[in-house]
Amino acid sequence: MRKANITSAAKLLRPSSSGSHRLPTPKSFSPQRLPTLTTSQTYTSRPPSTCPAPPPGARRSYSTPSPPLSKTALYDLHVSSGGKMVPFAGYSMPVQYSDLSVGDSHRWTRTHASLFDVGHMVQHMLSGPGAQALLERMTPAGLTQLEPSHSTLSCLLNEAGGIVDDCVITRIGPERFYLVTNAACREKDLGYIQAEKEKMAGMGEVEWEVMDGQGLVALQGPRSAEVLGEALARVEEVDLKKLYFGQCKEASVKLADGRRSEKVLISRAGYTGEDGFEVSIPEAETVEVVRALLRIGGEDRLRWAGLGARDSLRLEAGMCLYGHDLDDTTSPVEAGLSWVVGKGRKTGGGFHGADVVLRQLKPKKEGGGVERRRVGFTIEGAPAREGAEVVSEEGQVIGKITSGCPSPTLSKNIAMGYIKSGFNKSGTKVGVVVRGKKRAAQVTKMPFVASRYWKQEAGTAPA
Repeated sequence: MRKANITSAAKLLRPSSSGSHRLPTPKSFSPQRLPTLTTSQTYTSRPPSTCPAPPPGARRSYSTPSPPLSKTALYDLHVSSGGKMVPFAGYSMPVQYSDLSVGDSHRWTRTHASLFDVGHMVQHMLSGPGAQALLERMTPAGLTQLEPSHSTLSCLLNEAGGIVDDCVITRIGPERFYLVTNAACREKDLGYIQAEKEKMAGMGEVEWEVMDGQGLVALQGPRSAEVLGEALARVEEVDLKKLYFGQCKEASVKLADGRRSEKVLISRAGYTGEDGFEVSIPEAETVEVVRALLRIGGEDRLRWAGLGARDSLRLEAGMCLYGHDLDDTTSPVEAGLSWVVGKGRKTGGGFHGADVVLRQLKPKKEGGGVERRRVGFTIEGAPAREGAEVVSEEGQVIGKITSGCPSPTLSKNIAMGYIKSGFNKSGTKVGVVVRGKKRAAQVTKMPFVASRYWKQEAGTAPA
């Protein structure tokens, strides 16, 4: 669920000096505690680039200055903690930290707990009698069945059924929804939502807030619940053992001076495949809350982690990165995300691209199906990069890699991409062209590493 070019995780997965290699969201917070944007516009956006477009036929000068990068509230803390800052989705974000290599940080997350700054993501609040109808027009989510304090992964769709962006929707109340979208799609998404809101004028009032400045961090890993539990100011506010994946709760955190923080929104969710939480924090206390988490967690349990580890972790978990594995020309069915279509929407439709998506969901004998599907790959030899061609044993081009890196957990090269229908069965032997050479590969089920979400079903919650 996250777009923009970052330094390839594969390039960063190098041995350390010691020789070692190194869609759901929150809900249940009090609406009155959330910052309300009072502007003359429907939404607040960062200032647009002032760089003029070149005249027709002219070459763009490479000396043209780029727009200044935005910073999250935690920028100074990243720098003081040894963060290596890089441009990402219009922000200056940490790709890794000085205490751990990317590979070590990846493995630390799988065995301990890591803290990721995801404050660049765009947080929205939609409320009013028309909020649900607006969301159900833009996405195929079945929001009628979504209970309060529960979230669902979904996709904003265009009229052709293509994915405008992937997102997480949380029901805060009967007419109130919390929405998180990708930073790199910010301007596109804001324009899209504004246009759809205008089309629904007169069909139910919708108040839309873009929560600029609101902090958002992801606490991920098997010790994350332990750390967060100790950081809670009042244990009775939330029983983490009964807060399951895709559920949310409002609570306060113990700050360093003994005060309780304002309410934060704690969601059992994440982008790593591990048990963990995403915490939405009021802007004024973002730094204090994060310092409290780091202090209570201690370096023996909790470390910072950056974009490099986040990329390899999400790939092992089989999760998509928008702009790479998903785009405006790809449907949820092609992307292996058919489950984002709510049960009631499969018959009732009513969402953008419904004609296309619902037809694709039908069996091939009934005129349904798709020409390509997203699958996982394991690859021998050198790791495959985005754009590498997938070929049949006879040499016919049958697909393309969209993400790939060496897996620190499995010690093998993994990738995901799209392949021609008929070749998508797990175990199918194919080739991937890496640096002009055909490498042996095999279609593989995802996730590559078993997920460890804390779920209510017996036997699915970590001990």
